[in-house]
Amino acid sequence: MARVWRRTHLGSEADRATFRTLHQASLASPALREGLTASSAERAVRHLRALLGTPALALTDTADCLAWDGGSSHHAAQLPGLIATTLERGRTRHVERGDLPCTTSGCEVRTAVVSPLVVEERIVGTLAAFSPYPTAGLARATDEVATWVSGQLALAELELSRTRLAEAEVRALRAQISPHFVYNSLGAIASFVRTDPDRARDLLLEFADFTRYSFRRHGDFTTLAEELRSIERYLLLEQARFGERLQVRLSIAPEVLPVAVPFLCIQPLVENAVRHGLAGVSGAGHVTITALDRDHECLIEVEDDGVGEDPEKVRRALAGDAELDSVGLGNVDARLRATYGDDYGLVVETAPGAGTKVVVRVPKFAAGVSA
Repeated sequence: MARVWRRTHLGSEADRATFRTLHQASLASPALREGLTASSAERAVRHLRALLGTPALALTDTADCLAWDGGSSHHAAQLPGLIATTLERGRTRHVERGDLPCTTSGCEVRTAVVSPLVVEERIVGTLAAFSPYPTAGLARATDEVATWVSGQLALAELELSRTRLAEAEVRALRAQISPHFVYNSLGAIASFVRTDPDRARDLLLEFADFTRYSFRRHGDFTTLAEELRSIERYLLLEQARFGERLQVRLSIAPEVLPVAVPFLCIQPLVENAVRHGLAGVSGAGHVTITALDRDHECLIEVEDDGVGEDPEKVRRALAGDAELDSVGLGNVDARLRATYGDDYGLVVETAPGAGTKVVVRVPKFAAGVSA
């Protein structure tokens, strides 16, 4: 009965072989998705050897061996020459016995198949499978596995490019914010140095904390609590400059304070609200910041009662039009979409004379997002 159950539920031997292959590939994938390094190669190479079933297998860069698995490791010294020839030919090649001289008794390695690892039409390394004798099946299998490894390395390059792009976007946002804010804040602080030294000192400390947060170097994400704390410092400095002309209201649900959000994704929206909420207004301008708990999402709204904006101009700002005077609106929208998907872009409600409301939705929990 047990034999019948296994045949029925585990499939044929071909099915089980397919499962084993997929399992080994899944074990090698996480390391390869980190890129081709000595560390990642060391963690992936044994799973790749299990895929091919060869006595020995090596992963290399374009110069030397990064990781070897199996016996006959004395052949690793011959890899630089094999790599050079593979780079020159740019395709999978079979290595004859004469190219792998060996005097070690009992060594299983007599031939090899070396396949290039290609990322964006650029050879970044090789996969070398060593065996006692040549077979067409091993040559084809090595070429297929090398193609799969190349795909994993390409995904690693894409992820690295996305990370670099996100870092560049944050740097651009910092550069965009600082001219609007630093000079005005220092000017406001200077105005209190003689008339109210204690307040000038407190504001200077708030300014230092704000800039320390804004220009920090670690982490793509922060908690909503930290982002709001930085916004509070920003508003204190702006209120020192505008006085009673700037009225602020915050309504924050405690449940959403620990939610992870992209770094500097709310502060630029508040800066826009302050600038546009006071522009062209003779009396007081009001800015309201709300954060609500909505089941599996956090809903954040930044609203001002200023002069409003032409919706077409807002669309251009969200598209990243650099000619518009909008602090980071397109930048924030792009980073939210890149992090959570297109369903989580900014929603802007505005019209001339009607003020502006910007709505941000973020999931409370998302893969790869943590403060």
